[in-house]
Amino acid sequence: MRGMPLPIKDRDEERMREVGVDLSHKSPRSGTFIQIDHSVVHTSSIQEGLEVMDIDEALGRYDWLKEYWWKAVAIDADVFTAETARNPNHGYFIRAMRGAKIKDPVQACLYIGKEGLEQRVHNVIIAEEGSELNIITGCTISLLARSGMHVGVSEFFVKKGAKVSFTMIHSWADEVVVRPRTGVYVEEGGVFTSNYFCFRPVKDLQMYPTARCVGTEAIARFNAVLIAHPGSTMDVGSRAYLSAPESKAEMIARAVSKGGTIISRGHIIGEVPGVKGHLECRGLLLSENGVIKAIPELEGRAEGVDLSHEAAIGKIAEEEVEYLMSRGFPRDVAVSIIVRGFLEVDIKGLPDRLQAEIERMLDIMGKGL
Repeated sequence: MRGMPLPIKDRDEERMREVGVDLSHKSPRSGTFIQIDHSVVHTSSIQEGLEVMDIDEALGRYDWLKEYWWKAVAIDADVFTAETARNPNHGYFIRAMRGAKIKDPVQACLYIGKEGLEQRVHNVIIAEEGSELNIITGCTISLLARSGMHVGVSEFFVKKGAKVSFTMIHSWADEVVVRPRTGVYVEEGGVFTSNYFCFRPVKDLQMYPTARCVGTEAIARFNAVLIAHPGSTMDVGSRAYLSAPESKAEMIARAVSKGGTIISRGHIIGEVPGVKGHLECRGLLLSENGVIKAIPELEGRAEGVDLSHEAAIGKIAEEEVEYLMSRGFPRDVAVSIIVRGFLEVDIKGLPDRLQAEIERMLDIMGKGL
């Protein structure tokens, strides 16, 4: 365990709390990882069967970890992964051991505190056979900084019968460039669920996590909730390769533009008979200057695949606003209620505690709508 320097400034702790990272211990947590700029300042785990540590420490401790290193994400996928491989700034290693049921979330915070800083991290997450792991990662920037770059390379390995839920909450600033790079392997009977939330302004966000379902009945789910402010560009999508019989993929996106640009992508590749996949994107335009593009792709490479998609983009129906106003709500409150309802996503398979945590975060981050 690495100790946290005291005190973390109140304003920094509040920023972390906004993205689901609770340093007060009021919310149940099974482990914690905190990195500020290029320094890992705290790691801890309090449940048996769970490991949380600096990725550099893990590499020094476990020779076998090299077998996973750059396996789920190609080192030469783009200039961002290549630079992260050449010059990484730490990152986290999280491991649920065989059969361990880690019910309370593990929390991780990747924090930028200095103006103009470039942060490049490499994370590895392993859920061993029959384990369960829930992670909340909050990535944010100090109120005193407006620009910077965050590159986060994350490699997930979900072993036979394991379950992983990964909830990533981003809260950036007007001049921040963000490049998450994620790869996932899901083995037989494994379940991987990704939940991504970005409600605050960001200059340029581009992410396209890829899951490979390589075992029978493996499941990959991706959920994204996005709000683009004026000046923000978000190019967000997900891809799933269904490479084993009876594997499944589901991708659901909710996109709201308040004047920014959102490109919502999805790509499901059915490689063997008997696989199923579904894509869904719904967009809501709150400004005449906003842009939302939905780009679904379905690719069948074998007989007997079952792939589908649906997409819709529109604006708030005036009759809905008028109805709520007739019930006594001011117009701005009525609009907020409608948008908040639009952002609801039915996320399957989450523990009750984590579902409640997501609802709480939606309420906090949706207040400014």
